[in-house]
Amino acid sequence: MLLIRVTAAIAGVPVCALMILTALGQAAPGPALMAAVAVTLSGLGLAFVWTSDLRALASLLHLAGTGEAVPKPLPISLGSEVLGEVQQISATLGEQSALVDRLLRVEESIVERLPDPLIVLSPDRTVRRTNAAARNAFGDDMPAVLRHPELRTAIDRAVAAGALAAPQLADLRVPVPFPREVQAMVVALDSPLAGGGGVLVVLSDRTRERAVERMRADFVANASHELRTPLASLIGFIETLRGPAADDPPAQSRFLEIMAEQAERMNRLIDDLLSLSRIEITEHQAPAEYVDLEGVVERIIASLEINIAKRGVTLEWTPAAGLPRVLGDTDQLEQVAQNLLDNALKYGRPGGTVKIGLAPAPLSGKYPARPGVVLSFCDDGPGIPRQHLPRLTERFYRVDNGRSRAVGGTGLGLAIVKHIINRHRGVLLIESEAGLGATFNVWLPVG
Repeated sequence: MLLIRVTAAIAGVPVCALMILTALGQAAPGPALMAAVAVTLSGLGLAFVWTSDLRALASLLHLAGTGEAVPKPLPISLGSEVLGEVQQISATLGEQSALVDRLLRVEESIVERLPDPLIVLSPDRTVRRTNAAARNAFGDDMPAVLRHPELRTAIDRAVAAGALAAPQLADLRVPVPFPREVQAMVVALDSPLAGGGGVLVVLSDRTRERAVERMRADFVANASHELRTPLASLIGFIETLRGPAADDPPAQSRFLEIMAEQAERMNRLIDDLLSLSRIEITEHQAPAEYVDLEGVVERIIASLEINIAKRGVTLEWTPAAGLPRVLGDTDQLEQVAQNLLDNALKYGRPGGTVKIGLAPAPLSGKYPARPGVVLSFCDDGPGIPRQHLPRLTERFYRVDNGRSRAVGGTGLGLAIVKHIINRHRGVLLIESEAGLGATFNVWLPVG
């Protein structure tokens, strides 16, 4: 409408001039009227063409803005220069749109593939996005995690501090979907991500790290305690031999015997500590040689014949025929067999029976569903109460401290067994009930 008004104003000038000339008698009325009509129609036609061209140009600019191709030839009469400019605008906008799309895809890929759970919140604490790690870790329990008081406080601090402040940290004990320790890092963004959300919450599971830290601290404390006791005994007996028992041969003989036992206890403990340390260093390296398990067990049985006879134990050894060799470390598998047989002799019933079996593992049930063999050691001793079973392979864990020390145990044997089996990609399964003996099953993969 604006163009029509402008055109009418422009055309009105000659029309008015013709009307004035006609009134003054300077122009004939007929030709003047025809000229006025011609001028008016020409102006209206020009206004119509301009209006159509501008509408077409607006349509083309809209197409360029949406990234669609500009048609050729240009459906307007403004010339090739306009076509070139429109096509240039279209190309520029298309490139920018493609760049924005790529950036959005990269952002989505980064967020989705982060190894730690990531939650994107809006300023009103509404969840806008989560990544795969967050969904896998918390699932439907995400709202319960976000309601944690420590996390809510950290989010409030981050929002109040703004985007330039350092990330806000919080240590959480999350009970869902199972108890774990989590470190939360909350960051406020100066501009929202695509899809909204200006607060990032990164949740890093620290359960294993904290457990390892506690385990190391407990290990140092336990090792120090285990060494301190025999050392204190040795120091006390040495002082006694230097003083009151200096001229008492019977007392000297008795004290020296006790000192020898304590020194042997320390020697066993140090040997087990060194063995455990060596095993942990190579635990991530799978063995590469093939081992005959039947030969391993037979060598260990032969080496413990004296202990078997001393305990009056009947040994039943039943290997299955034709078993394949397993990938393993011969020395370490001998250590496993020796520790488990030694435990069966120590904690089994004196004069009882110890059964050793070696057979193919079933492909279903309690063992992994792939080919393997099972080496089992079964005693008929007092058994192990069920509540102790999950902790038997912890370092220095004992069901009965007094009995374990009395039979010469260091509290590290089963920890060594567990780490060796882990290196062999195997499974240790302990089955026992109080009063019904105990069975230690070692599953090892074949090939």
